[in-house]
Amino acid sequence: MSTSYGLLKGKKGIVFGPLNEESIGWKIAESIYREGGKLAISNIATALKLGNTAALAEKCGNAPLLIADATNDEELKKLYTDLKSQFGKIDFLVHSVGMSVNIRKNIPYEETNYGFYSKALEVSAISLHKVVRYALEADILNPGASVVSLTYIGAQRIFSKYNDMNDAKALLESIARNFGSRLGEQGIRINTVSQSPTRTSAGSGIAGFDGMYEFANMVAPLGNATAEECADYVVTLLSDLTKKVTMQNLFHDGGFSTMGISDKLFEVLEKSMKRE
Repeated sequence: MSTSYGLLKGKKGIVFGPLNEESIGWKIAESIYREGGKLAISNIATALKLGNTAALAEKCGNAPLLIADATNDEELKKLYTDLKSQFGKIDFLVHSVGMSVNIRKNIPYEETNYGFYSKALEVSAISLHKVVRYALEADILNPGASVVSLTYIGAQRIFSKYNDMNDAKALLESIARNFGSRLGEQGIRINTVSQSPTRTSAGSGIAGFDGMYEFANMVAPLGNATAEECADYVVTLLSDLTKKVTMQNLFHDGGFSTMGISDKLFEVLEKSMKRE
């Protein structure tokens, strides 16, 4: 485990979406706890059965485990009522939620099932609007609180295998900016972190993921960022070190987002063309 700097000592909050040891949300929860933060963990009932979230809660100081669907208005209202009764007001909220049935079923973008498409937008993007909206209605966010959601560069550039999640992430980032313009009045900040392709359960469900991963790894000067490294970066955004950072989409991708082509990738392409 990395060294603790006590960045979140005295702070309380919630992480939506941790599933298992491979998920970024899981790593974020561990990093929050390591840095002295007190946290609650939330996911849907099915995910709690399929994953190992109870073990994470125990590992994080017996963190409250709150079952709620982040797309369900009434369940979120109850979640915040329960959380406020246990924690009082909170200082951070992490949204690590996403899902696409079109991807799972390998349905091409041009043949999109619109029911699945709507579900992807609701789960992967609109849920951010809902968790923030109902947190505000519950008056549970302290002044100076921080909200962070995870995204991907597919919001700006098209990765064909990322399918309708390209659209979902673009909507997610827009929601964060829209809220940021309003939350600033309360001193609350909100940002998205655009992470490298990461080997998680969700990532493994994307056809061609290995190709996406290797491509990004060859282009990024520092290589792909790991889930653990992402978690450490998110912690800085939850801390008091970033009080004036808001409405930003922050790339945590080893420099991939700024590169055109790397020498390493150029050499691979050149050798391939010569063989042909």
